[in-house]
This record gives sequence, structure tokens and C-alpha cells, in this order.
Amino acid sequence: MSDENTKSLTFSVKNLRKSFGPVEVLHGIDLTLRGGEVHAILGENGAGKSTLVKILSGFEALTEGELHISDGSGSSQRLTFWNNAIAEQAGVVLIHQEFNLAEQLTVAENIFLGNEINGRFFLDKKIMRIKAQEYLDVLRSDIDPDASVDQLSVSAKQMVEIAKAQAKNARVLVLDEPTAVLTQQESQVLFELIDRFRQDGVAIVFISHKLDEIEQIADVITVLRDGELVGSYSAADLSKDDMARLMVGRELSSLFPEMPKVPDASKVVLRVSDLLLQGNSEPSSFELRKGEVLGFSGLVGSGRTALMETVLGLRKSAKGNTGSVELRGERVDFKQLSVARSKGVAYLTKDRKGSGLLLEKGLVFNFSLFSLHKISRLLIDTKQEDVAFKKAVETFDIRMKDRSIVAGNLSGGNQQKLLLAKILEAEPSVIIIDEPTRGIDIGTKSQIYHFIAELVASGHSLILISSDITEVIGLSHRVAVMYHSQISGVLEGDEIEEHEIMRYATGLKNKPSHHDQLESGTSNA
Repeated sequence: MSDENTKSLTFSVKNLRKSFGPVEVLHGIDLTLRGGEVHAILGENGAGKSTLVKILSGFEALTEGELHISDGSGSSQRLTFWNNAIAEQAGVVLIHQEFNLAEQLTVAENIFLGNEINGRFFLDKKIMRIKAQEYLDVLRSDIDPDASVDQLSVSAKQMVEIAKAQAKNARVLVLDEPTAVLTQQESQVLFELIDRFRQDGVAIVFISHKLDEIEQIADVITVLRDGELVGSYSAADLSKDDMARLMVGRELSSLFPEMPKVPDASKVVLRVSDLLLQGNSEPSSFELRKGEVLGFSGLVGSGRTALMETVLGLRKSAKGNTGSVELRGERVDFKQLSVARSKGVAYLTKDRKGSGLLLEKGLVFNFSLFSLHKISRLLIDTKQEDVAFKKAVETFDIRMKDRSIVAGNLSGGNQQKLLLAKILEAEPSVIIIDEPTRGIDIGTKSQIYHFIAELVASGHSLILISSDITEVIGLSHRVAVMYHSQISGVLEGDEIEEHEIMRYATGLKNKPSHHDQLESGTSNA
């Protein structure tokens, strides 16, 4: 293919729709990618970006619509991707947000996996190693081609993924959050490489929540919202404020209950002061009041979960950290989750299948796991356990065919309700919930929202981490917004609206920390 024809390449998507069962998640998307352009795709978490790129790269089949590619010769080819191998044969290569590497193979073997170089009788590992080194040199990487991938750092693995894309001679290169685990210096090397791809006529799809990156490298910006196309725009015509505004705009749903007022805003039950996360230079501080929902918003990778896990002792704070955690006015050190639980602090993990529930165990077993002290002396009081479980099933509307089934056979929504029931049976006063409605149908979402309202009405205090801005707004009395692993602002009252949250989440706005306010004598009120 000539350079002229390469730069005339177009990859078009017409009326693309995607459904999972009866639920349609992409609604008639039209998109045109051109050789020599960086096409950024923007949208909130859950807007449909990842589903779209999986379809473009053959990891998901479209439900309806057409894919076409043209090399500028006047002919257009309709494409059907049954899997990603077929997509790569057509020149469409995805660099995954989640790594797609064979951990036990070497770097060189991974770079050429599925694209091996053969000698006369066997793989020519020497040539593959030499070429792998050339690709890594372009990336200015000191990664050893002979190193086993399972021994590499996260950022090094990302560089291997990028080297793989170089080896596949991509015509359409799709990068899904490629800088999420890269240092600033590594990101700049990547941007230089993207520019080289662009000059060579490759059509580049770039997905990132970092608006400064989009501003730096994008030629065209397409915005998705709730699975629908908002529009495609010349990057030169959009400011970062414009980008943020286009990403939001939904009205609050009627699914949300009326939240009870905080009974006493002066009564602080949990105070975190100047806690410094690993790898970060600025500490974070926040307060949780009795009977309130404190929402934590921010884009993927902003550090919300990391902050809470550091508070709870699941992660170590930065070396030399002088921050503190106070529970009901007393300084505490949660060295592990069981210590926090014993003091009335519960954590509802976002990974309900990995660490929230034991999927191969029964429902009653899972339910009772955190509250054995209530139903046992030397032996478990099975009658008392049965009464408690039946009450939880009724209270949380846990639907099952048979109580004898294992937790893994429940639907996602019922698993989440079982996890909530399990946590609350231990009678905590402070509850931290991470992504409470991820992967849950709309009806179950509404149920969980009402459970949360009932909890704070009964005097519980709750921290809500959610990637759904609407969810955060609909449930929170105050919202802490995180950007680059620190709290960029705490919003309350009329400040709690989508555009304002997005401005803090993308680094366009920053409020002084609580500590700074005390030093200067100012207030956010």
C-alpha cells in the first residue's frame, strides 16, 4: 500500500448497535476513522466506550450495523469480525486497558505471539529477539526481551503491549486508557510513537479520561453518553471545558429515594487527616459525619479505592506518612480489615466475586461469615442462624430458586444484596461501599438506593464510591472528588452537579484541602 493510499484509509461504523440479552447498550453509533488522524473517544464511565472498542477490534460481536474499510483505491470492503484474530488480519489492533499477555512467556515471545517468525524448521527465536529489541528501542525502554513477563512492573507490561502493536503493522490502532499505568515520561514517549503512527497513515483511536492528553494529541473527538452518540467534533474547536460539558448532561433519575437530612453536621464519626498514598506527593483529608452519605467521585484510576483501602489497612500508606485516622474522636490504626470490623467499620468491596463472596459456598455460610460471634459460643446456633438468614432474605429481597444453592448461582444483583446483608449483619456503624450497583439491573439498583437511604435514616454513616455520577449525586449529602490520587474538592448543596464534579475530576478546578483551609483561616462553606 502506498503512503498516499495509507493516509486515505477510512474505517467506518454505521448504525452500530449492541445488546446484552434484552438490554441495548449501544444505540445506533456512526463513526468514521481516517488514516493519519488521532480520533479520541470521550464519555463518562459506563458511556459505552469499552464496548465500542471491543466491537471495533473483534472482541465483541455487533448486534446490528456495519463495519467498512477503504484504502483510498475507490473500493470499500465490508468487514465481519468473528474474533480479534480476524480483526488483526484486517489490520485493526487493540492495546488493552487490561493486559492481554502470556505471563509465563518472555517479552520477545509475547511481542510476536500469534505473529511468530519461522525459520527453516522451527521458530526463529533469535530473529524475534533482535526485532523485539528494535521495537523496545523505539520506545526508549530498557526492558530485557528475554525477561519473563510475570516479573515485569505494570508500566513495563504496558510498554510490551505497545511493542506488540508495532509488530502487527496496524492500519487501525485502538488504545484503551494506554497511559493509566505509565509515568509522565513514559506517556510522552507513547505520544511521540502515536505521532509516528499518525505520520505513517495509521488511523488511531484514543480513549482517555485525561482531558489534557486529549487536547495534546487528538485531531477529532467523539463523545458518547449512555450508549448514544452525542457528536463528533474537530479537536481544535473544543476546549477542555467544552469536553467536560459534552460528557455530562443527564437528569437525575426518579429511581432515587428522598435522602434524609444529616441530623448533626458537627458530629464527625470518621476523620482522615493528611493521609499520603503510595506514589503520591500530596496528602488527602476528609470527614464523615453521623447519618450522612459522603460520596467519592472521580474518573477510573483517580485513587478512590486506593484511598479507602489505605484507611482500612488493606494498603500501606506512603513511607514517612504522618497522617492519621480517627474513629469517634479516637486515633485508630486499622492494620487489617478484621480490626476495622471489630470497631464497627465495614467495607463492601467492588469485587463481590473475587473477595466479597465465596462463590462455591452456600448462601447461609456466606451470610453468617462476618457475624459468627452473634450465633455461636462453642457451636453455631443453627436455629438462630436460620432465623437471621430468613429475615435478611425478606429485608433485602434476595431471590433464589433454593436456599441450598451456592452463592455463585445467584444473579449479580442478588449476589450484591447477599453481600450487603452479610456486611450489615455484623452491625457496623460506618459502612464503606465501593461501586454498589456495578453490573446490576435497573430494578435492583433502585432497591439498593432505598437500602442506603434507610441505613442513614437509622443513624449509620456511609462512604459511597461510585463511577456513576448520577448515582453519587442522587445519594450523597456531600461529594469528595478525586484527581490523581488526591481529593481535588469537596462539594455540597447546589455545588453537587455533574458539570462541577467533572471539572474537579478532570483537574480543571481545585479547592484547597481542609488542612490548607485551617492554615489560611478560609472555608469552603
